[in-house]
Parts: sequence; C-alpha cells; structure tokens
Amino acid sequence: MLRNLTATLLLPMLPLSVRAIGDEASSPAPSDGQRASREAWQDILPEDRFHILFEEGTEPAGSSPLDKEYGEGTYICAACYQPLFSSADKFDSGTGWPSFTRPLDGAMDTKRDFRLIWPRTEYHCSNCGGHQGHVFNDGPPPTGQRWCNNGLALEFVPVGQDLPPLRTP
Repeated sequence: MLRNLTATLLLPMLPLSVRAIGDEASSPAPSDGQRASREAWQDILPEDRFHILFEEGTEPAGSSPLDKEYGEGTYICAACYQPLFSSADKFDSGTGWPSFTRPLDGAMDTKRDFRLIWPRTEYHCSNCGGHQGHVFNDGPPPTGQRWCNNGLALEFVPVGQDLPPLRTP
C-alpha cells in the first residue's frame, strides 16, 4: 500500500521522458523474439559484465575508467553494441559513474525500481534489455537529468572508429 501510494504521489513529478514502462510515455518493450535469453548472454559476457547487465548489479563508484573518458565518440551497450549515448551529452557528475544528460533516441526502456524503498527510474538497453543504470532529476541543462550508468555496461567507440555491428549471442 505504501509503495503504491508513494509511486502515485511521485509519478506526476517525473518528466514524461523518464516515466516507467506501463506509463503513457514509455517506449514499448521489444517483442520476445528480439531478446536473447539470459543464459545466452552469460555464455559470451565476462562474469562482471553479465552481473551488471542481466542481474541488475552495480559496480563500485569510481571503478570505471569510462567515468573519466571525455573523448569524442559514442558509448555503446557492452552486450549487444547498440549505440546508447553521445559523448556530447556526457558530464562529470562527481558520483564516480559515467553520467549523461540524455540517451540517444530510442536507445533505452525504463521501469520503476523499488529496491531501495524509494522509487527510482531504472533504464535498460532497448535492444537487448541489458541493465545500464538509473536516471535522476539532478543533472545539468539542457534536460536537468542525470543518466547514471555502470561503466561495465558500456564500451566507448572514439570518433573515426567504426561502430561494431549489433551482436546477438
């Protein structure tokens, strides 16, 4: 009851772009045919990346070299290689995780997360469903959002280097 009440009170305060799946502004979830099984991803990903991406883990703050990466390029999903963020939208949030003001159009699906009691908006790669991080409303202009990402869930592709083709297990 308290969880539903809290969600009801807070949902109107969230910007439409970060409301959870099932709310009117969410991206549709990919069909079952678009997503490989967790076991298939487990066979090709290192254990630490699999834990973040498909068991919704979180790496320790400050542990990712991508937090201090500020070259020009594209951040892609470490599982399927879908482009997720432009370096133009990256900023130093001081949190110890790579942070962005917005994802690329259509790159993310969102859902409400109550694991810390207080609701948060969790986001996942819209192609493979891999967990990336959480979005908060304490970022800089132009969006006021902080898309706080696990570094292990990303790879960085510098400008001038070809993006890899999408990967499926």
